[in-house]
Amino acid sequence: MSDTARIQGLEALLKAQTGGSLPPVERWDPPYCGDIGMAIRADGVWLYQGSPIGRMPLVKLFARVLRRDADGRHFLVTPAEKVDVTVEDAPFLAVEMQVDGAGEAQQLTFRTNVDDIARCGPEHPLRFVEEAGSGGLKPYVLVRGRLEALVSRAVYYDLVELAVPRSTEEPDSLGVWSGGVWWELTPG
Repeated sequence: MSDTARIQGLEALLKAQTGGSLPPVERWDPPYCGDIGMAIRADGVWLYQGSPIGRMPLVKLFARVLRRDADGRHFLVTPAEKVDVTVEDAPFLAVEMQVDGAGEAQQLTFRTNVDDIARCGPEHPLRFVEEAGSGGLKPYVLVRGRLEALVSRAVYYDLVELAVPRSTEEPDSLGVWSGGVWWELTPG
């Protein structure tokens, strides 16, 4: 089967599967069908054989069946097949943040570039990684399964503005509250 036929077949399968809830990709175990040239750049742009996928509805369709396995590899998964996706950094970008409440009752809600919503808390943890070369921090929020969104730079600035000391006893410990959890702004 040619790669072009495979991508068209994958699109047809995905359209047939669309509905209100996400498909159970974690439970599917289809045969591995190889690498067809799917990739996601660090800036969130999805590529097919080196060319950007310009149709956002198609990108959102693919995002619904994206899975990251325990070994760190990413795949597009349908009941019929599983194909590789090369991911440069995180598969999604958190492009918007809503802040509700304040202090320990604060709730941060992130929207990704493919319109997934993640309410930061125990089920959608926030983590920080030291950025190679700059020593700065890169924040990530867990979206679903093992899939994370890199918090975009603009949203990260908004996040940093919310940073407060954890307590008067720990004035040097800066972080943000969300979902009843303290998320310290340190690599971890």
